[in-house]
Amino acid sequence: MKTKRNTCIKEKAFSLVEVLAAVAIIGIITFLAIPNIVAVKQDSETNMAISRAEALNIAMVSYVQANGHENASDYWGQQVNAQGRYALLSYYLAFAPSNLFEYMPSGYQITLPGNLGRISKVQLRGPYGEIYY
Repeated sequence: MKTKRNTCIKEKAFSLVEVLAAVAIIGIITFLAIPNIVAVKQDSETNMAISRAEALNIAMVSYVQANGHENASDYWGQQVNAQGRYALLSYYLAFAPSNLFEYMPSGYQITLPGNLGRISKVQLRGPYGEIYY
């Protein structure tokens, strides 16, 4: 009795050329997408810094309203650095860390006004210079 051998069995698999083409296409898509991802990340950090600067502006106004203009100006003037002034404002900020440098995103700096005689906006500086908001 003869057994019938099936010599036409085809294994289902990808060829080397198909795998290389797929890897090349994924590489091209990644190459095109990375600059957009970096730009979105930078824009989001800038928007977060602006948002936090605005929160500090609102906290300054709330601080003056809660303490009265004279008292607020006196207490503000007694603080010799930005960290001390931030400590006065931190009660008026939701979920604020205890340190001003932890409050801002990396690479962004904030300058609080020197006195509250005339309330002005905080100055915001980013990695590429001053940010006007």
